[in-house]
Amino acid sequence: MTKRKGVLQKISLISAMVSYVLAIITGVFLYLRLESVGSDNPISASLMASTFFFIAVGVTLNFIGKADIPSFKIDNSEEK
Repeated sequence: MTKRKGVLQKISLISAMVSYVLAIITGVFLYLRLESVGSDNPISASLMASTFFFIAVGVTLNFIGKADIPSFKIDNSEEK
């Protein structure tokens, strides 16, 4: 039985995809930057950190978005 995902879980999945896209973009900028100045430049180091950050955020938000979270609603049908 699959449960419906909540609004926040859907937002999490969308944010994860945006984070993956940003990781790819910063990875491309990093590649272009490494060709011109090398890896010991502070800007190259910040691009490496940004790429790692976006990948880590994407993985975390992906797990949150795909988690099977139970419903916390109180069921009053048992009361008479």
